[in-house]
Amino acid sequence: MVDYKKTVIVTGPTATGKTALAVKLADKFDGEIISVDSRQVYRGMDIGTGKDLLEYNYNGRQIPHHMLDVVDPEYPYNLHEFCRDAWQAIAGITVSRRLPILCGGSALYLDALISGYELPGAQPNFERRNNLKAKTPEELGQILQSEFPEAFASLKDKTNKTRLLRALEKAEAPQRKLAAPPVKIQPLLLGVYFTRQKVHARIEQRLDARLAAGMIEEVQRLHDNGITWERLEFFGLEYRYIAEFLQGKCSREEMREKLLIKIRQFAKRQDIWFRKLEREGWVIHWIPEGDLTEASKLVDAFLNDDRLPAPEIQLKNIDYGKK
Repeated sequence: MVDYKKTVIVTGPTATGKTALAVKLADKFDGEIISVDSRQVYRGMDIGTGKDLLEYNYNGRQIPHHMLDVVDPEYPYNLHEFCRDAWQAIAGITVSRRLPILCGGSALYLDALISGYELPGAQPNFERRNNLKAKTPEELGQILQSEFPEAFASLKDKTNKTRLLRALEKAEAPQRKLAAPPVKIQPLLLGVYFTRQKVHARIEQRLDARLAAGMIEEVQRLHDNGITWERLEFFGLEYRYIAEFLQGKCSREEMREKLLIKIRQFAKRQDIWFRKLEREGWVIHWIPEGDLTEASKLVDAFLNDDRLPAPEIQLKNIDYGKK
């Protein structure tokens, strides 16, 4: 018999203050936060991933949190490992009779945890990877194309060495199934809602604040500590474009402008995913500007098995950018 655990999920587009709301709810309802972010698992990647570590200090205490600083950046931590560790965290929190609160906007990772589905895949093959590291991206592409043409055809970036290596590993390794999760989630989805214009403004304000806080220096420090430019570019967004700037491929102004455009495009992709969830029947309660009072009422009703009100905001009924 599957054991469903009540779990609050705080999600929403980037730069909407998800962590701040999750921390306040954890303080109010004796909860622990599980970060659902594909990059916050990496140590030393703090400013660019928006870990907001200081926000976990609230009301004079440290709010318990999980899935931050799990592995070093050179380790190719994958979705299987993330789900395994996150499910273990959820199980441990519920055993302690506390409330699990998932917080993040990484669509694939949230989808996997909510749905609890099994994913075929391969664990990283470090022996094989070491044997192939000396080869150029062109040579790796030739191997992949000759031995696994379908995998080569499906690869979007055929010049990225890290992606080519992982594609070879997946194609060569026997397919495994992710073990059934130890718990399944009964979710309450809370989305932090801002108008599109405000999201865009917040993205720009946050980007400038992070640059002023030392984000460029963070990327340089990661490279100085042995993280290759290719690996940094693999992490995307802030790490990719700052790495390009540090290599002299663009000016600081061009880097900032590229980042601003790409982060706003990322927010739009997140918006599309939330609309997809709503069309598939998932109920997301959108909280205007992360209002704690409104969110708390919903969590109270959820925990007491009271009937939840119908969402007042549904993204699927709003033309993108109109509200």
